[in-house]
This record gives sequence, structure tokens and C-alpha cells, in this order.
Amino acid sequence: MTRASIMIWAAVHKWTSLVCTLFLLMLCVTGLPLIFHDEIDDLTEEQPVFGMPGVGSSGTADGLLSLDEMLARALANRPGEVPLYMAFDNDQPSMTITTGPRPDSPGADMTIQSFDRSTGQLIGKVAESDGGVMHFLLKLHTDMFLGLPGMLFLGVMGIAFVAALVSGVVLYAPFMRKLEFGTLRSSRSARTKWLDYHNLLGIVGLAWMLVVGLTGVINAFAVPIEQLWKADELAAMTREYAGREPLDPSRYGSLDKAMAAARARLPNNNPQFIAFPGGTFSSNHHYAVFFQGDTPLTERLLTPALVDAETGRFTDARQMPWYYQALSLSRPLHFGDYGGLPLKLLWAALTLFTVHVLGTGLYMWLAKRRATAPAHARAATPVAEPAE
Repeated sequence: MTRASIMIWAAVHKWTSLVCTLFLLMLCVTGLPLIFHDEIDDLTEEQPVFGMPGVGSSGTADGLLSLDEMLARALANRPGEVPLYMAFDNDQPSMTITTGPRPDSPGADMTIQSFDRSTGQLIGKVAESDGGVMHFLLKLHTDMFLGLPGMLFLGVMGIAFVAALVSGVVLYAPFMRKLEFGTLRSSRSARTKWLDYHNLLGIVGLAWMLVVGLTGVINAFAVPIEQLWKADELAAMTREYAGREPLDPSRYGSLDKAMAAARARLPNNNPQFIAFPGGTFSSNHHYAVFFQGDTPLTERLLTPALVDAETGRFTDARQMPWYYQALSLSRPLHFGDYGGLPLKLLWAALTLFTVHVLGTGLYMWLAKRRATAPAHARAATPVAEPAE
């Protein structure tokens, strides 16, 4: 590699790192507790005790109350509101029903009610805007309380982080070619010692940082991805309904009939949630029943089945396109939510590695600025020092 190309890669590494470092440190600090979101909730929140199934005026074959009865109970608790989402837990008889003032209500106006479907008992209710400390950390981590502009900005910071990683790898060989892997020159200057720590931890955690950085970028662009799916795939699935007036909530038909129609077309899948007409994940006329696979490999991949909300007639079902599948897989992978507690502990350790890499990089830049302050007019030199 020529000196000119080294200078170019060094400039890329320096400026992409400086642009994103403070935001990446914030993301690491907020992301660390979010890795253990489920475990923290289990410790800080009272866990519901589910009753015996089969209690209620109308039940299903498995003894659980019907979807129509559960929806009626939720709407009775929120008079004047309309249903937006109904989500299921396939491991226990719990479910959530989200309501709002109108079908396209923003998140701040939504109310989420948790129910025991075996008894119909309300076990929790929370406004979307009032989720406690973990909700605060999640909002700070995902959009800094700025909504879509904040998400897109953090996505750009993620791209800068990936560019910093790639340029760091390119620079690693010429600047460490005379040293054995893992060498720490502790007898040299403090800046050289921290450079070695920076390079070592950066290379050790490189694959993980690339995975988390890329999945973070994909997650940050979730809204445009969802809008693309709605404008492309969903529009194609509901083409025969184009131009019709939105279906009024008073004309919504039976949820149980719609679920039966959807299950008949996707028999080997489990329902994850239902999106009601007018929302982000449905058309103005359909119940969109989203199914997940029944294996560890497919449970993260969703398949929507659209059922006419008024008549209960099945309309269409198709797998999500590749870009939405990438988003579905990126969400749990970003927080290590694939392999239980052991993987989460590994994710936490590597997050601390990343904090160290970011911190040492920032330290070296500040140290160099102090050292070169009297000669600030000189041309910039690479961030890293070549091995001697």
C-alpha cells in the first residue's frame, strides 16, 4: 500500500470515527441494559399468574376465550377507542390488545392492555408513551426522542461506524506488520500503549461490531423499509380494494372467523399479531394476521395473511420480501436475543469491548491534538502510528 493510499484510509478512519464516537458511546451505554430487557422486567415487574382455561361465555377448542370476546373486553375498558393491534404469546395464555382514538393513531395516543386469555382478566395496562425506565432507554437508543429524523440520523452514524471499522482493518496490516499479533508496547508512551489496546480489541471484536453496526443500520431504517413494503407488496396484495373508502370500525366483522380463514391457508404457523385496518401494517379494509414459523429458524420470519375485515373472506398471503426479512432477523440479532442468557452475556462483554475501542480512539485523538497544538497548521498525519 502506498503512502498516499494510507493517508486517504487514515483520513477516512479518523473522520468517520470522530463523527460517530459520541453517539456510539451513547448507544453502547443505553444498549447494555436493553440486552437484558427481559431479565430486568422479570426482576422488577410482578409476573402474572394465569388462571384455569375455559372460563367465559365463549371459548375455543383449547379452552381459551375467543378473540371476539377478548376484543370486546378491551374496548369496554377504553370507550370511544378503536382496536389497532392484537398480539399473542404462544408460550402462555397472555395477549395484548392495543387501542387508540382512530385507526391511524400515533404511538403516543395508543394504550396497550395485557390480558389473561384463559380467564379474560386484565393483568396490566400502559400507555405507549409511559413505559418506565426501559422504555426511556429504548427511545433514547432508537431515535433519541426525535422520531423518524432521530432514527435516520442514528442510521447514518451506524454507516459511519461501519466505515470506520473497514478503514481500521485496512490500516491494521501496514501499521502492525512488524509486530506479532496481540503485542502491547507497554514500555512506550501512553499514546502508543493505548494505540495497541485500541488495535487489539478492535480486531478481536471486529466481527461482532460489524454485525451489530450493520443490524443497527437496518433497524434505523425500519420505517422506510415498512413504507416500501406497504407501497409495494401490500398494495399488490390489495389491488382489488384500491379506491374504496376506508372501512369504518363499526363494520368490522368477527376476528375468530378471520383467524380461521388465515389459519386454513397457513396451517403450520403460529399467529404473532393482528393488525387492524388503517394502521401501518394493514390496508384500510383488512385484518392482517402475521404468522411466524414454528421452528427456531423460522420463528423470526413473518408471513402476513390478509382477510377482509368486513366479510371474513381470505384475500392473499405471501412471504415478506428479502429486505423485510433482513429487518426481521436484524431486530433480535442486534440485542443478542437468539441464544438465551449465555449469548446475552457475550453481547454485553463485547459491548464493553466496543466502549473501550471508542474511548481509546477518542483519547488518542485528543492526545495528538494537545501534542500538535503549537503546530496546528501542519498537514494532518494518520491517526495510528506505524509499528517500529
